[in-house]
Amino acid sequence: MQKVYFDSAATTEVRPEVIAKMVSVLKEDYGNPSSIHGYGRSAKNHIEQTRKNIAGYLGVKASEIIFTSGGTEADNLAINSAVRDLGVKHIITTRIEHHAVLHTVQEIESRTDIVVSYVDINTDGSIDYKHLESLLSNSDEKTLVSLMHVNNEVGTILDIERVGNLCNEHKALFHSDMVQSIGHYDVKLNNLHVDFTAVSAHKFHGPKGVGFAYIRKNSGLKPLIFGGEQERGYRAGTESVHNIAGMDEALRLSYENLEEEKSYVTNLKQYFIDTLKNKIEGVKFNASCCDPLKSTYTLISACLPVSEEKAGILLFHLDINGIACSKGSACQSGSGKGSHVLTEILSDEDLQKPSIRFSLSKFNTKEEIDYTVEVLKKFIEE
Repeated sequence: MQKVYFDSAATTEVRPEVIAKMVSVLKEDYGNPSSIHGYGRSAKNHIEQTRKNIAGYLGVKASEIIFTSGGTEADNLAINSAVRDLGVKHIITTRIEHHAVLHTVQEIESRTDIVVSYVDINTDGSIDYKHLESLLSNSDEKTLVSLMHVNNEVGTILDIERVGNLCNEHKALFHSDMVQSIGHYDVKLNNLHVDFTAVSAHKFHGPKGVGFAYIRKNSGLKPLIFGGEQERGYRAGTESVHNIAGMDEALRLSYENLEEEKSYVTNLKQYFIDTLKNKIEGVKFNASCCDPLKSTYTLISACLPVSEEKAGILLFHLDINGIACSKGSACQSGSGKGSHVLTEILSDEDLQKPSIRFSLSKFNTKEEIDYTVEVLKKFIEE
């Protein structure tokens, strides 16, 4: 049986160079980075060099990079601390954010007097920028806007510069979950009015369990985790040195090979779209995932013409044929619930059909696409 992995939006295959780097650090630099002896200093060097490297890629100060366990922790740090420490009384977000943002906002709303507003979403997955501007104009309270840069289910790209300018104009704080964009796009945060971001290493061929938050200097944010003075006091606890070093290597390789790999994956995506159109009559593509200017080059969200009685076993059928993909976010794919993103943008008719997210990387091939589409075609026609 052929094995095909089309779920890179959930997590990516770790580059072999990253594994080698992590093994080396585990073997040789196992000291506690808070220790003052040579072993500790060697471990600390990996952490601080990684911080400088990341800051260089993003065009920010090294002191503005805080290592976390991943994107979810970074989102929680920014949103919770903004409410607790910065006087935020109004949060503006959307109903298609990652649950790391949505559930955090909902939990805060349930226990405080925070007002939450949701920006309208267009059928192509983009936000209604005029509605956002109206919400900002009519807000008399300290406001935090939280909007993801690239949607993890349908791939729609936010005009982050436009949103940043609107937030700056209305003196609102701006947080953006950038888990699906950092490592895939050359983003310079110093050119954007963004106060906080969340990033996760395993989305760009790095290890799981590590990521970082960008926190703009002098923001006033305070820690959620207390204990030691690690990460400039923002995040207590002994740092995961091998994971941080692995993230450093993964991000370095991502940016060194960015244009070449972006071109390769872009061509793969278009080939996938064309093959689905040619082989499967009635296939539809959700949001703007076919538009290279509006959607990320790494993701396809396809609504398939599968009968209701067969829809429930589609993913299982793909899996037993060695094909890994997702019906939506990996964080909810096992929950049995429908996608909160697709619920906001699809018609009632299309919501009755199965939608599959195929997410690609440099490790995929056209042969894998041909095999996957053939398996889908046979399933639909049986």
